[in-house]
Amino acid sequence: MSFSDPNQVPETASDQGLHEIAQKLESENSRDRLRALVSLRNLSPEQAVPLILKVIDDENLQIRSMAVFALGLKHTEDCFPVLAKILETENDYGIRADAAGAMGYLQDNRAVEPLLRAFYEDTEWLVRFSAAVSLGNLGDVRAYDALIQALDSEETMLHQAAIAALGEVGDIRCVEKILKFAQSEDWLTRQRLAEALGNLKCDKSLSALNYLVKDAHPQVSAAAKYSLDRV
Repeated sequence: MSFSDPNQVPETASDQGLHEIAQKLESENSRDRLRALVSLRNLSPEQAVPLILKVIDDENLQIRSMAVFALGLKHTEDCFPVLAKILETENDYGIRADAAGAMGYLQDNRAVEPLLRAFYEDTEWLVRFSAAVSLGNLGDVRAYDALIQALDSEETMLHQAAIAALGEVGDIRCVEKILKFAQSEDWLTRQRLAEALGNLKCDKSLSALNYLVKDAHPQVSAAAKYSLDRV
């Protein structure tokens, strides 16, 4: 879910404008609250986060989902403990997945431990998928063992997330493990492999990329060619 462009320069709002948004966030009409939440996308994190927190426990699932993910994009020091608590205690697995996904945007390595717990302990594959993606975003080597374990999952999307994340972590020990997906029937898995190998510079990566550049699927071969230019 996209709340805003992380590269967009934030604007500021007047006290009156912030007061009006705050009032709408307390409206009994869920559409008013949703529109108010969307209007925060151009504000600075310091202005947006206190307002986002007003609807972090909203009864409307769509609003809660957007608010949780927004904390990752509009992050301040207040966001990490809120997201960590949601990831640990929230009953709705979709919201837990949103929290896991948001934590990857924090660029705060304190998030590694709660994300690892979610990966190992959560029973829902979507939460584990989001945790794997975020662990890759953080690029912390502590995630290595968990991501290797994900390669043995029965979920194809978990394979894709783990391969991409291992590429972000950049530990070449994983190369031999991920090469078993070079002949995967799923082309997107092969594409993720080709992309990851571009970050894992070694002879085996080079050999695999020379193989994948001949892949029948154009997106796989293009990804392999791009990675070859980087290796």
